Amino acid sequence: MLKKMISAALAVLLCATSLLNATGCTATNAGKSAQDSKTTQTSANDGKKTTVEFWYAGGKTAVGVIQDIVDKYNKSQDKYEVKTVTQADYDETYQKLQAAIAGNSAPDLVLLSPSAARTLDEKNLLADLNEYTKKDDTFNKDDLISAFYSQGTNDKGGQFALPAYGTTQVLYYNIKAFEDAGVDPSSIKTWQDLGDAAKKIKATGKYEYGWEPMWGPDNMIDAALSNGASVFSKDGKKVTINSKQWVEVFEQFRKWIHDDKTMAIHSGGQGWEYWYDTIDDVIQNKAGGYTGSSGDQADLDFNIVQAIEQPAWSSATESKPTAGAQTMSILKSSSDAEKQGAYDFLRYFMSVDSQVEWSTTVGYVPVNKKIMEDDTYKKYLEDHPQAVVPFNQAKHASIYPVDPTNGQVHDALKVAADKVEIDNVPAKEALDEAQKTAQAALDAVNK
Repeated sequence: MLKKMISAALAVLLCATSLLNATGCTATNAGKSAQDSKTTQTSANDGKKTTVEFWYAGGKTAVGVIQDIVDKYNKSQDKYEVKTVTQADYDETYQKLQAAIAGNSAPDLVLLSPSAARTLDEKNLLADLNEYTKKDDTFNKDDLISAFYSQGTNDKGGQFALPAYGTTQVLYYNIKAFEDAGVDPSSIKTWQDLGDAAKKIKATGKYEYGWEPMWGPDNMIDAALSNGASVFSKDGKKVTINSKQWVEVFEQFRKWIHDDKTMAIHSGGQGWEYWYDTIDDVIQNKAGGYTGSSGDQADLDFNIVQAIEQPAWSSATESKPTAGAQTMSILKSSSDAEKQGAYDFLRYFMSVDSQVEWSTTVGYVPVNKKIMEDDTYKKYLEDHPQAVVPFNQAKHASIYPVDPTNGQVHDALKVAADKVEIDNVPAKEALDEAQKTAQAALDAVNK
């Protein structure tokens, strides 16, 4: 689930001595304990295989699927042995990675958000994957969805990460709720249409809420971008998160939640409890639908719900929700053999066969375009039409811009979202304060 990505970024406040800040999402544990540190980076099985230590996090289904792909890789060749260490969520992976780097016990391969990987790259801590792709006759960057591939490239042309999978937030609607309210899902062309549908669903008296956005800023960021908003000015010197396009979106969400009471959010709780509580409301026929990750598809019953793309904000705008990638990076501190093994597994994960297994069992967007030529995947899409929804949405999605403040702009939006969604603060007031905070952070970077 999670990333839920995609996109869900949290401020890392673990300690003042952290090397860096981070963002991320998802939850659960599998494989080795997250408390285990790296004990060897040299060999396994009596020296016959080079050990590659791989750190990652994921939702409850995702971690098991990744482990299955790792197991298949280990059996497929006799040169490398990938050992996994899982963390509770993406934030924890990054937090523990910072400590491991400081303690000279970093893994060889790690799954990170592009922003976290970019920060490590700026500290010269990651291997340039161009060194490996140039020697790899089977690698063709044109096989990868460009929106995902580009998120691992720096301004010097270096490739500090390659995409493992993509994610984007889509609409999951309760089939019966829409039928009861007489709403045709294909009629949802704008967020205003969805707001009207939520009102009709609640008016039936059968559902507590018409729609449930996901807690946090990301759903509203998507809607704002679909309203023509931007995060930064074209010259990159100004933050623009209190423009009329932003205020209009945040204020409308406030009204839906607090004034109309046709929408609601779950917030707080342990880890990703709020996310699953939101899903449960829809599956248990308490709500007409919710906005969630493409990675939720493994946890949903599509006899109860179906998926459609996020709409435009209004008839005058276009649908431009964000699409993000989770990326894999290789640590520069690893030995040459470990780095080569890490790259070998990374390429295995990006292969069509692995991407088919990953996408069909978890639901995240595949990064390898050649998957659409695979007969198994074609048949899967025929039987599971919801799976193609996030893939198609990713084709017209926005890429959240690189944040030179190391996530402080997103953090300011997170605070503003809580004020609007939880505290019922007027959007302009919340976003004006976020603008001041974010602009100060950007000015400090640009000095």
